[in-house]
Amino acid sequence: MKKSKIAALLSVAAMVLTACGGGGAKGSGDASASGETAKSDYTACLVSDEGGWDDKSFNQSAYEGLKQAEKDFGISIKTSESKDSSDYAPNVEQMTNGGCNLIIGVGYSLNDAITNAANQNPDIHYGIVDDMLTKTGDNARSLVFNTQEAAYLAGYAAAAYTKTGTLGTFGGAKLPTVTIFMDGFVDGVAKYNQDKGTNVKVIGWDKEKQEGLFTNDFSDQAKGTQFAQQLMNQGADIIMPVAGPVGLGAAAAARSAGNTLIVGVDSDWHTSTEYGDIVLTSVMKEIGSSVHKTVEDGMGGKLDKAPYVGTLANKGVGIADFYGRELPAGLQDELTQLTKDISDGKIKVTSPSAYEVK
Repeated sequence: MKKSKIAALLSVAAMVLTACGGGGAKGSGDASASGETAKSDYTACLVSDEGGWDDKSFNQSAYEGLKQAEKDFGISIKTSESKDSSDYAPNVEQMTNGGCNLIIGVGYSLNDAITNAANQNPDIHYGIVDDMLTKTGDNARSLVFNTQEAAYLAGYAAAAYTKTGTLGTFGGAKLPTVTIFMDGFVDGVAKYNQDKGTNVKVIGWDKEKQEGLFTNDFSDQAKGTQFAQQLMNQGADIIMPVAGPVGLGAAAAARSAGNTLIVGVDSDWHTSTEYGDIVLTSVMKEIGSSVHKTVEDGMGGKLDKAPYVGTLANKGVGIADFYGRELPAGLQDELTQLTKDISDGKIKVTSPSAYEVK
């Protein structure tokens, strides 16, 4: 969603509030409210990290999930866009004082602000996207994702598609939210080898030892280029970078090489980046669905500290479309069956970083 489009939406919402005699909350972020078709007195609110609502990633997906909840449930919504990290606490406070029943922060950077507000305001519900709240009570929910399940499918597909028999991966840092992707990817390749009698290998991550390649950076795209080149020099022709924007540097290196594909992470890289032509598929967190479900639970009095865990079964994670790319015979049917087997519990994709599903 382009920033101009979002700005227009927020502007209309602000005029509606003014016409009704209300005023938008003021804060260091960019706040808005919308209630034109509200049939409920429930108000759900969202605070972005500094990526903003048009980041083509977590924030945008969360925003779209909130807008869908507004449409589906007839609620009122408010949003506050953080310009930098100094906005987090003031923007959460702004929403806390603004009549919100539920306030969700997008991204681990808002953990402290959400935790503090939740502990000080037990009558308001809070949530955080893609991180665990460990110091809060029953009024706060974590929205997390078992991406190892979707990464398993991507690993299987990459093993089927590779020409060199070597796949690569690296992370931005050795964090559970990073290595969980790498664990699933490795296991998916192992499943393909088991089923097909092949010997496709993955370089950049050893699941058993929990050791691998890390840039220790999530912003310097030059490091992504460097690490991708290192993997390509060892024969990798498909690479999964789990490193945020650093991964775009890997995609640039892959395009320059001319014979290497990328597996995107978090969002659909075919549509959300300029590198769609070299993306095999993407391992996606369905952030919007998690926000939508949390709003629904909050309205229904079902929201407590038990986390929302996105899985293949609840469509909280998944892989992106292959967008017409010619696939090996039978691969799509095999992926469909694997998805069913994982969803049904017939196949259990494990990771030390996986979240317990209750």
